[in-house]
Amino acid sequence: MVRLELDQVVIRRMKEDDIEMVKALIKEGCEGTENRLILHILTRPLCLFILAVFSSILRCLVHSFILALAIPVFLLIVFLKITMPRSTGVLGSSRPYWDYVGSSYRGTQDETLYNPYSRISGKTPLTKKVSIVVCLKFLAAGQVWVADCEGEILGCIFRESETRAGIRRICRLVTGCWYRREGLGRQLVQSLEQRERETGARRVYAHVPYPSKVGEAFFRKLGYQQLGEGADEDNDEEMKLETPERGFLGHPLTKVFYRDL
Repeated sequence: MVRLELDQVVIRRMKEDDIEMVKALIKEGCEGTENRLILHILTRPLCLFILAVFSSILRCLVHSFILALAIPVFLLIVFLKITMPRSTGVLGSSRPYWDYVGSSYRGTQDETLYNPYSRISGKTPLTKKVSIVVCLKFLAAGQVWVADCEGEILGCIFRESETRAGIRRICRLVTGCWYRREGLGRQLVQSLEQRERETGARRVYAHVPYPSKVGEAFFRKLGYQQLGEGADEDNDEEMKLETPERGFLGHPLTKVFYRDL
């Protein structure tokens, strides 16, 4: 674990030169997510029932209990491995992550925002320029910001393109393994929330991988509430438009959290 001074971090719009570093960061941050999702699906009652039926049929053909059990599981895992990446590339979005990193760096206008963490160490923006840079141009693939400290990318956050007025969606948040539990993820989310609040957003959704207890706890600490737990959600027509990403047999791949700004 590396001690990180948040007032030294610049959160800026991703550039073309950052693409490979962002891809590597996403690969590191998502390591194991796909396997946990596959395990989650394989252990659902309906899926177990289907596997049991196919195993029973194969038992009569191959005359081997082990093969009859292993073949359906193996084929299903291969199928999920092939079809899963597009769903888990950018959670809550039909676009894979490479659509984002390949196009979202293109922008024409930047805005510099104040970094709230510059107050922690007693430094002021006048003595040391610490900025959060974002782009005002909305692209079809969404937007990506990276946390930059002296040229090293420490984390990134993906924001889906605007599809509903006043609504924003966080569909990927990744921090480097050496900089976790240092407040970097909180800084990325809060900086994005501040910017979206100033542009008129009233609610932010965040999609978290279904088996991720860490991601769930993180957003709850930031004041987010899981969709389906609110008492007044039935009367909110807008919330009905936000649904979890679903995979094989309709099993949910994500949990949806939201916060009113």
